[in-house]
Amino acid sequence: MATRAGSAGARSTRREFVRAGGMALAGMSAMPLLGACATTGAARSDPAVEEATIAELQTAMQAGRLSAESLTEIYIARIQAIDRAGPALKAVQEINPDALDIARALDEERRGRRVRGPLHGIPVLLKDNIATADKMETTAGALALVGARPREDSTTARRLREAGAVILGKASMSEWAYFKSAPGSSGWSARHGQSRNPYALDRSPCGSSSGSAIAVAANLVVVAIGTETDGSIICPSGVNGVVGLKPTVGLTSRAGVIPISATQDTVGPFGRTVADAATVLGVLTGADPRDAATRAGAGKAQVEYTRFLDPGGLRGARIGVPRDGYFGYSPKADAVANQAIAAMREQGAVILDPVKIPNFDRAALTASELIVFMYEFKVGVNAYLADLAPGARVRTLEEIIDFNKRNAAENLPYFGQEWLERSQAKGALTEAEYVEALEKCRRLGGREGLDAAMDQNRLDALVAPTSTPAWTIDLVNGDAIRGGSAKSAALAGYPLISVPAGAPAGLPVGITFMGRAWSEPTLIKLAYAFEQVTKARRPPQYRATSS
Repeated sequence: MATRAGSAGARSTRREFVRAGGMALAGMSAMPLLGACATTGAARSDPAVEEATIAELQTAMQAGRLSAESLTEIYIARIQAIDRAGPALKAVQEINPDALDIARALDEERRGRRVRGPLHGIPVLLKDNIATADKMETTAGALALVGARPREDSTTARRLREAGAVILGKASMSEWAYFKSAPGSSGWSARHGQSRNPYALDRSPCGSSSGSAIAVAANLVVVAIGTETDGSIICPSGVNGVVGLKPTVGLTSRAGVIPISATQDTVGPFGRTVADAATVLGVLTGADPRDAATRAGAGKAQVEYTRFLDPGGLRGARIGVPRDGYFGYSPKADAVANQAIAAMREQGAVILDPVKIPNFDRAALTASELIVFMYEFKVGVNAYLADLAPGARVRTLEEIIDFNKRNAAENLPYFGQEWLERSQAKGALTEAEYVEALEKCRRLGGREGLDAAMDQNRLDALVAPTSTPAWTIDLVNGDAIRGGSAKSAALAGYPLISVPAGAPAGLPVGITFMGRAWSEPTLIKLAYAFEQVTKARRPPQYRATSS
């Protein structure tokens, strides 16, 4: 089994693409619609991209029916028609002004018989907390970071460029990855406003990787990248009807990502299929000298995850159902999950129902987790800000808090910033409160939690509903989210993958597969087999409401 063992130096040197000239795409309100997709109707139903997979797009480019340039134009037109106008989803924060130049350079490579791999010429969106050292902003949705330039690309952006992807733009997100206040509204930021669920426009897209999930669901792009600390890939993928893959902490580099938690943050892909998510994961993984956590992945990070796509992967798999703590938050979500479990059993899976995850007390674990976040956020964000290029208007968390207070009408119109303020009040990572909370989270999430449940029952994975169906957006009281499938894996730093499983009342619900550290191959195999049997994903209809 081939692994990605090396350092960043083992990868090819980043190609410098032509950046001069072209259309001024960054200001999307001024961006004209392009080509044959110049009408809202055409952009909404373009057969070249509607529900297309990476493999299908590559086949079209190889046959000359599409080019990277024409594909990029189509997606830009769809963003104009669906994201800016029409349903006004607000998933895409900005379009890369160099996107068409990059696409043209990649087309030239293809004409010269150089194809870098499966992402060659494929447009990709990045969550707005993933740094790019180009003409785009990296702000985590915060006005305080507008104009703050990173000195270099994040490792994620660099690896995508090296793989031949077209970085199409930045996806919107919950401001500061939802680490600003409680309550708050998922998908809202001071920089971009409130993003919306494409299945019912008055419903939440969840977060914090809101725009990444919305854009993939609405066919504004084929794949996107998000980040997760606790649920920020898995929950948006569930309520937006797409596949989201949260990798083991250390499998993908966080270098150049605006952080929350050094012990829980991870970078992962969104796609409409398990195959697409697996394809992107293989590009993102590997050791990185800029992120010490990736050393733990040596010998475990795979070069190619699509090898694990097995339509018979459920046969004989031992799958546990943790009813206590992971079900009971939504009768509709539970019903979808029960149907999914029945489908797995029909495909030959050995279902152990129920199993217990020892020591799982959601409220108590969340309290300890929040202590960890308060300490790690201050340390991490101060380090990120200190490394920015000259010209940033803020250099510390304290300055961010002061900026928000001075500009409260724009930055604090609905909710406060108490989590930022509480974090600022914390001390060093040597303080007993932090050390004890971190030890508790790691132990009860992993060794005495998920690992214990899997050992005791000899499990390959556990499954649970990803979240409740999307709740109504509420900028007064905040999110009405309950439950969720991410908690134990978040605390332990373990992987998850959510796959569409149903849509009660037209609102998507996902099923989450949970596993041990570095078990992405197993989770991909199980998720793919489930996906192939159920084919539960349906494109959004952009209804005004689900009620």
